[in-house]
Amino acid sequence: MPLSPRCSNRLPRTALGLLLSVGSLFSACLHAQNAPLISGGIGFITNTNGGNTTYAPIIAPLLAAPIGDRILVESRATLLETYAPRGDGQSGYKGSSFLGLSYLQGDYMMNAHATLVAGYFLTPFGTYNERLTPIWIGNFESGPLVYGLGTMSTGSSVGGMLRGSVLSTQHVSVDYAGYLSAASTNEQFGAQRSAGARGDLYFPEARLEVGASFGRRLQDVHQNFEGTHLWWQPEKIPVKFRSEFAHGEHSYGYWMESEFRLKRQEEDRSVIAGISPVLRWQQTFRTSPDASDGLPAADTKRVDFALNYHFPHEIRINSSYSRQFSSTGDRNIWATGIFYRFLFPTWRGK
Repeated sequence: MPLSPRCSNRLPRTALGLLLSVGSLFSACLHAQNAPLISGGIGFITNTNGGNTTYAPIIAPLLAAPIGDRILVESRATLLETYAPRGDGQSGYKGSSFLGLSYLQGDYMMNAHATLVAGYFLTPFGTYNERLTPIWIGNFESGPLVYGLGTMSTGSSVGGMLRGSVLSTQHVSVDYAGYLSAASTNEQFGAQRSAGARGDLYFPEARLEVGASFGRRLQDVHQNFEGTHLWWQPEKIPVKFRSEFAHGEHSYGYWMESEFRLKRQEEDRSVIAGISPVLRWQQTFRTSPDASDGLPAADTKRVDFALNYHFPHEIRINSSYSRQFSSTGDRNIWATGIFYRFLFPTWRGK
C-alpha cells in the first residue's frame, strides 16, 4: 500500500488531538443514536528494494460516527514506525515515526441522490485512492506508479465535495463526485488548490464498471489531469479485474490488476480456498521533466506478482515480488505483510 506521501520524521500530535476531540464531542450527543464504529487494520510490512530492507509496523484506525439520520463524521488515521538501513557506510537501522490523518470529514445526506462532504477528504480521482489504499483491502504493499497523477500528490483535499447517484436501476447505475479544494500548507492537512470531478457507470448484470476523472491544479503552474478506469468481476469466474489510466502535463501511465480466488463457494473452508494469486502490470511514460507528480524520472515498466492468503477471522498475509525495468536501472522488489482487520461499535446502539 502507498503510505502517505506526507510522511516525515516528525510525530505531529495534531492528528491524535483531533481524533480524541471528535470522540469526546460525539460521545454525549450520540448516546441515543446508532453507535459509532471503530474499524481499521493492524499490520507489519517488510520491503526489500534494490537490496535494502525496511520494516514498518502500522496501525490504521477508522472512525464512522453517525449523528442522527443525515450526518456522518468519518476519519482514518495512520500510525507508522519505519526502520531502514542507516546508509553512508554505517551499520544498523534508523527509525522514524509518523502520525497523521488520511481524511477527517463530515457528510450530510441531502437526499437519495446527493451527499455534501466538507473537511479533509480523499481526492476523488480514479479508484485506487478512495477504494484500495486501506491496508486491509489492497493486494500489494505498494501503490501503483501513477498514484500521484490527479490526486495532486497529497492524495487529500481541503474544502467541499458533492457526490451521489444520478440514477440507479437494475440495468445501470450512474454515480458522480465533484470537489473544490483550497490550498493548505498545514503540516497535518496539506492540500493544493484544485478542482475536479469523476463519473462512473456500473452495469449490475455484467458486473462491470467504467468511469472517467478530471482534475485541475489551480495554484503555481496550472495543470490538467485526466483519467479512466475499468473494473470487472465476472459472475461465473472467480476473477477480479481492475485497471486505471492517468494522464498529466508531464507524464502518463496505467496499471492493470487481476486477482484470482481459488474459493469456489462462500462456504468453502478448505486450505486452498484462502489462496489468492494476483498479477499487476504497470507502465509509466515521461514526456517532460517534473519532480512534483511523483512518477519515475524515466519511462518505467513494472510487473508485480502477489500470493496472498486469507485466514479466518480477518487475518491475511500478503507476499509479493516485483521486477522494475527502467533506463535508470532495473531492480527487484520483495514485500511481505501480515494484517488484521478489526471492527467493533464503541457502545451498544439503540
